[in-house]
Amino acid sequence: MEQTVQFDLVRVIHDDGSLAEGQSVDLGDEELLDLYRKMLFSRVLDEKVFRLQRQGRIGTYPPYKGQEAAQVGSATLLERSDWMFPYGRDLCATLMFGKDIVTALLYFAGHYNGGTVNKGVNIFPYGIMIPPQIPQAVGAAWASKMRGEKEIALTYFGDGATSKGDFHEGLNIAAVFKAPVVFFCQNNQWSISVPFSKQTATPTIAQKAIAYGIKGVLVDGNDILAVRKVTKEAIEHARNGNGPTLIEALTYRVQPHTTADDPTRYQDKTVVEEWKQRDPLEKYQKFLEKRGIFEKFEFEKVLAEINEQIAQAVEEFENVPKTKLEDIFDRVYTEMTDDLRKQRDEVRNFHATEGR
Repeated sequence: MEQTVQFDLVRVIHDDGSLAEGQSVDLGDEELLDLYRKMLFSRVLDEKVFRLQRQGRIGTYPPYKGQEAAQVGSATLLERSDWMFPYGRDLCATLMFGKDIVTALLYFAGHYNGGTVNKGVNIFPYGIMIPPQIPQAVGAAWASKMRGEKEIALTYFGDGATSKGDFHEGLNIAAVFKAPVVFFCQNNQWSISVPFSKQTATPTIAQKAIAYGIKGVLVDGNDILAVRKVTKEAIEHARNGNGPTLIEALTYRVQPHTTADDPTRYQDKTVVEEWKQRDPLEKYQKFLEKRGIFEKFEFEKVLAEINEQIAQAVEEFENVPKTKLEDIFDRVYTEMTDDLRKQRDEVRNFHATEGR
């Protein structure tokens, strides 16, 4: 017998920028404007990194344009001592939590230091395989609980990840042991070229939480204040010992899956354009305008500062010596094995023979 489960979409801001009925805002003007600045920074950076790839200055890149509200709205709520387990499209989220632009660019250029973070910043390397970061996040959260600590873990993933065993195993273990973890699914409707409709028979991902006995939430992923609202509640829920929450942030991938992808072969252009009209930055700007505070935002000045910050980071990144193939063998084990030593020597001899 077919059963239908209804999950209401949590929304604070309508697409026209008006406040949804029954909703309120608990942030001051400067805090609201700061969120806009963070999203603007993220948008400009994404566009810049996309161009760097097209110019051959970095490798394959997965753009996140249109998902800034989901990432900024959630990542900025973590405490310094918490843990983040990102997916490959989560450059924005990691920068909000303390990763620097330079090492992020090094990552996309294939440099061995690309996965590093500053001391005290608890961010795992981007999960490119789908989705090992989910059980890893559960393990970190469970360990925190066993030690009697208050740190929580937040892990990001896409809708395609929910079709993999790691997702179900992670949710099940987290639920059984009430691990303090927040599962944050950015449902951007596509897993490369596979649409959401072919990922699952359920109308939402959020309702999968029911099977594991945990809280599930469906939120407008293009509404930064709604994302903040549900993520804050989920973090408090986890930190207070009540277990995990599965958040589904409903959004759309308006750019290619990666710079190696051609979405025009499978996406309906009309649908893409409709979602572009619901752009998270434009929606939030309309809200700030209706609130009468956007005029305080010195757009051109801030934009110039952002461009300068990114330009300096790119210059620093491009001055870092490129990784040599023989360097990677030193970074597999603490003590190099005989097999690795032999492989490294073969590479060195090859380069010496070729005159490189």
